[in-house]
Amino acid sequence: MVIEQIKMPQLGESVTEGTISKWLVSVGDKVNKYDPLAEVMTDKVNAEIPSSFAGTIKELIAEDGDTLAVGEIICTIEVEGGNAEAAAVSETKTEAAETVAITPAEQGNKARYSPAVLKISQEHGIDLTQVAGTGAGGRITRKDLLKLIESGNIPIEHSRKEVPKQPEVRLTAVQETVPAASTQSAAPVNKQAAADVNIPVEVGDIEIPVTGIRKAIAANMLRSKHEAPHAWTMIEVDATNLVEYRNSLKDEFKKKEGFNLTFFAFFVKAVALALKEFPQINSMWAGDKIIQKKDINISIAVATDDALFVPVIKQADEKTIKGIAREISELAVKVRSGKLRAEDMQGGTFTVNNTGSFGSVQSQGIINYPQAAILQVESIIKRPVVMNNNMIAIRDMVNLCMSLDHRVLDGLICGRFLQRVKEILENTSKSTTSIY
Repeated sequence: MVIEQIKMPQLGESVTEGTISKWLVSVGDKVNKYDPLAEVMTDKVNAEIPSSFAGTIKELIAEDGDTLAVGEIICTIEVEGGNAEAAAVSETKTEAAETVAITPAEQGNKARYSPAVLKISQEHGIDLTQVAGTGAGGRITRKDLLKLIESGNIPIEHSRKEVPKQPEVRLTAVQETVPAASTQSAAPVNKQAAADVNIPVEVGDIEIPVTGIRKAIAANMLRSKHEAPHAWTMIEVDATNLVEYRNSLKDEFKKKEGFNLTFFAFFVKAVALALKEFPQINSMWAGDKIIQKKDINISIAVATDDALFVPVIKQADEKTIKGIAREISELAVKVRSGKLRAEDMQGGTFTVNNTGSFGSVQSQGIINYPQAAILQVESIIKRPVVMNNNMIAIRDMVNLCMSLDHRVLDGLICGRFLQRVKEILENTSKSTTSIY
């Protein structure tokens, strides 16, 4: 028999960790290749992890609710095949990879700590030999350490007992030494901040547990704000011609195609065309260089009651308005039915957020890391506007609000980009624009 490892996969662009929401197997279960092993949540997607092997579940390294970094071992599987010597080598490697410290002699078993547990213990100087684990077989879990940190009763390693605790200074130093292109998240800062908050709970207050997906969203948003110097700009667009054109088509289009022709599809198409003319906007910061992406893949924000997902429309510049409208509809259905796949989330190069769908007229988005910018499309509203002939007319107006990473982009190029988007939208009409 050979022991094989199943690791946390990459489940989306910029995703660095996932939370086991539910195990679908138990120790001793026999599984076939590609059978689902566990349900996993990230800030971008809910997905099932399939088995890479056929065999018997040997050990579940993580528990329900545990959050693990991409590449961490989540379980092991005993697979038939190979000779005894190969099996022994494989098992030895598995033990060596997992065994970090020895528990007190009376426990009689080696203590295996996941990389996530080790990382937290090192950041906070926790002596793991003094921690009682609540996991299977007494295993110390990430939850155990977070509870200790929150309580303040941290068993400190002997070598660190004489060192004064300065959590804010130490954590800041750690964060500053992380390279900008690193895949590490800003979660340690977030955890410390959460541990330091002590909010009194009064009668009638409601405590809402923070879900794994909400924690992941918080960590990614914190990383974006912490690492990317955000700047913001806005432009006003006269969408009167666009509104008239779309409204003249929508009923016939819905009857013929079976899905809605939304205003948002026109905005996504206009942005994609402008990105083709201003490829600098379609870039990402990579520490010692800026990566200008060839493909124009538009991430769109789709909200549920308690989460925000960002599926991607690939090669949006090559699609028609009808094709974009179809993808928007299909991706929204996938998100709200829980059927969004990991590959639906990957490869985004620029994000367009339809904030106008809930009535917003002006907002400042947080950049979808590691992209360089995000555009908020606000509500189209009727306003009195002074025209070129100095007459006042009622027009359909919309604000486009853009947040940008000032390491990658400057105001001049972003201003020109927005002017081009404005020009495309204001010249959208039956005589100039085809949806097919």
